[in-house]
Amino acid sequence: MKQTTAQRTAMIDAGLNLIAQALSVYDDALRLAACNHRFQEMFNLPAHLVREGASFADTIRFIAEQGDYGTIDDIDDFVQQRVDQARAFVPHYVERQRANGQVISIEGAPLPQGGWVTVYTDITRTKRVEQLLRARSEELSDQVMNYTEELSATNRNLAATIKTLEETKRQLTQIEARTRLTTEMMPAHIAHVDNEGFYTFTNGRLSSVFPGRPSGILGQHISTALGPSAYARIKPHLAKAYQGASPVFEFTEDQNSRRLRVAFTPDHEGGVFILSMDVTEETQARVALQQARKREIAAQMTSGLAHDFSNLLTIILGMQTKLSRMDLPAGAPELIDGTLSAARRGGRLLDRMAEMTGHRGLRAQATDLHALLTELKILATPSLPQGIGLSVLDNTGTDRFLLDPGRLQDALLNLILNARDACGVSGQITVSAHPVGQTWIEFSVGDTGPGFSPEALVNALNPFFTTKGQEGSGLGLSMVYDMVKSAGGDIRIGNTVSGALVTLRLPYRIAPMAAAGIALLVEDSDALRATYRQLLMELGYSVIEATSVDEAVALVADVEGIALILSDIRLEGSATGVDLCHRLGDGAPPVVLMTSLPQSDPLFHTAQAQAPLLQKPFERAELLALLQQEAPHA
Repeated sequence: MKQTTAQRTAMIDAGLNLIAQALSVYDDALRLAACNHRFQEMFNLPAHLVREGASFADTIRFIAEQGDYGTIDDIDDFVQQRVDQARAFVPHYVERQRANGQVISIEGAPLPQGGWVTVYTDITRTKRVEQLLRARSEELSDQVMNYTEELSATNRNLAATIKTLEETKRQLTQIEARTRLTTEMMPAHIAHVDNEGFYTFTNGRLSSVFPGRPSGILGQHISTALGPSAYARIKPHLAKAYQGASPVFEFTEDQNSRRLRVAFTPDHEGGVFILSMDVTEETQARVALQQARKREIAAQMTSGLAHDFSNLLTIILGMQTKLSRMDLPAGAPELIDGTLSAARRGGRLLDRMAEMTGHRGLRAQATDLHALLTELKILATPSLPQGIGLSVLDNTGTDRFLLDPGRLQDALLNLILNARDACGVSGQITVSAHPVGQTWIEFSVGDTGPGFSPEALVNALNPFFTTKGQEGSGLGLSMVYDMVKSAGGDIRIGNTVSGALVTLRLPYRIAPMAAAGIALLVEDSDALRATYRQLLMELGYSVIEATSVDEAVALVADVEGIALILSDIRLEGSATGVDLCHRLGDGAPPVVLMTSLPQSDPLFHTAQAQAPLLQKPFERAELLALLQQEAPHA
C-alpha cells in the first residue's frame, strides 16, 4: 500500500527518536527544522526550543546560560560568535566536556538546500576507557583487553548508527526537496508564521500573489513583508487564527487592484499556516456568470410580456392608421398622431429591451485600442455641437487586448452622447484609457456638465431610470452596465469638481501572440516540462522538447526554424544549460536560461553572464517581458 507523506514523516520521526544520539537540523535561516527527543534530553531544553522554527541563537543562549560552556564573560558576544559560525557553516567534528562532566562529540554536515544537520554523541565512557588504558595499561592488561573489546564493539555500533543517520539525512533531504518543489510550483503562496508573526516557512511565491513584495521573507515579520496597507486588511483575521479559528476571506489589494483570497489555519502550537491566492480572474469570471444569469432571468420574465405588448402595439398602430383615413372632427388628427408617436416609441423601447436581454454574448477578439479610440473620436465628433470639445487620452500601450470592440465602442459612444446632453451647447468631454497594473484596462468619460444629481447617483444604472423625460428610454447606462458585467468588469459613476465621471474597468487580458515559430524546451523534469510547454504555447510557439544538452544540440541541427530555446541550467547528464550555449555557438537561435539555483551559487552568475536568466518559479508575464526586451537584439 502506498504511504502518504504524513505516514512517511511519522515513521521518520519515530526512527529518529529511537537513535541513541541527539540530532538536530537547522535551515539556512537558523531556525529548527527537525530534532529528536534525545536532543531535548541531552541539553534539558524547554519545549519552545524544540518546536519547528525555534531560533538557533535562542537555543545557544539557553545552553550557555545553563553553564554548559563553562564561565562566559559576555553571553551576547558568545552567542553572536556561534551565530556567525553557523551562517558560514562548514563540515566539522569536535569533542568537548560539559559542565556536568559529560564528554560529547559534535559532528555537523551541510544540507544541499541550505542549513545543516548535527549529531551529538555521549563519549564519556569511551574517554574514561582511554584514560584507564593510558594509566593502567601495564597493571591491568586483562581489563585493557576487555575494555578494548568493549570499545571495539562500541565503535562498531557507532559506525552502524552513523550509517543509519546518513541514510536518514538523505531521506530527509529528498523528502524536503520534493515537498519544496511541489509547493514552489503551486499557483499560491504557502507560508507559516510563528506565534509572534515571523515567517518560518515560505514557498517563495509571495511576490506572485502580492505584487511588488519580496520573495525572500524567512525571518521577516508578516507586517514588514506585506506592507502596512495589506497587513491592516489581514490583521483582524490573523488574530482570529491565533485564537483557534480558521478564517477564509477575500480583499482587493491596493497596489494593483488584484482580488486576493487568504486562508489561515492554526497549527495548534501557537503558529499559523497561510494560503493566499490571486483570484482576480476567478472573480471576473464569477461576475460575468452572474450577469449572464441575470440576463437569462430578465429574458424569461420579459419575453412573454414583450410578445403580448408587441401584439397590442401592432393593433393600436393599425387602428390609429385606419382612423387617420376617416373623416373625423377637428382636433382628432392631433390625437391620432400623438397615439402613433407613443406606440412607435413603445416599439423602440421593446427593441432596446430585446437587445439587453437577448442571447448575444461578448465576442472577444484581439483589439487594437489605439485604432478603436481613434475611430471613436471620428464617430462621435459630428454629433457634438460646435461649442463642445472632445479629447481622447490614450495610454493603453502597445499590446492588443481580448475585448469585444463593437460593444465597447457602443458603450463609450453612449457615454459620450450622455455627456453631450448634460453639457448643453458648450463644454468639454474627456475620454481616457489606461491600464491599472496588469489587472484592468480602465476607460473613463468625464464632462464639464452639472454632474449626477443625488437621485441619479443612486439609480442611474437601474433600467428605465432617466433624467431626459420623454426623450430618454432609461436603458443607455443599463446597457453599458450589462456589457461591463458580462465581461467580468466593473462600472462606477460619480462627480468631480468639474462635472460627471463614469469609469469602466474591463479585465486586462493580453491577446495571444500570432504564431511565433518553434520553441525548443530543454528540461529534464516531466512535470516542469508540461508546465513550460503550456506557457510557450500560450505565447504562440509550437514546442519541441529535449532533456539533455546532446539531445538539444541534435534537434537544433536537424530542425529548421527554431525561434527560441528555453533551457534549464541543470539537465540530464553532466552538461548544463551554460554548456549548451557554448556548444551552439554564434548564429544559434536566442537562448533563455532558467534555474532554481540560489543567487549565491557560482553557476548562477556564470549563466547570467551567458544568456538572459529567469529565476524559477516564474509566470508567463515575466517570460513575455523578457522576450519583448530581448527581441531587438535577437
